[in-house]
Amino acid sequence: QVQLVESGGGLVQPGGSLRLSCAATGFTLDYYAISWFRQAPGKDREGVSCITSDSNAYYTDSVKGRFTISRDNAKNTVYLQLSSLKPEDTAVYYCAALHMSRIPVCNYYPREYDYWGQGTQVTVSS
Repeated sequence: QVQLVESGGGLVQPGGSLRLSCAATGFTLDYYAISWFRQAPGKDREGVSCITSDSNAYYTDSVKGRFTISRDNAKNTVYLQLSSLKPEDTAVYYCAALHMSRIPVCNYYPREYDYWGQGTQVTVSS
């Protein structure tokens, strides 16, 4: 069964850290760009970070310097390290896979992604 499974979310105080994982089953991530999106209540889904198949990383301005995306193809997993968390980072975080033979660049257009995870909740609150 082809799927992406996120984990690592939770409740954390402002300034704290979390590491999210996105594990693929049923297919290999080697040729996919992986993006993390997030959606807060009442807001549109927002692209947060993207990593290409050759590990070039991109970040939206609001998380630059605080979040780090990485991938371990041997484990078929992508990670998003969240640091210096703020209450406005509270959202459900989703990972999504985009095959780079079809679209060779990172983007944050949800409709162009092939697979999605079910999401993991991140809550930043004191």
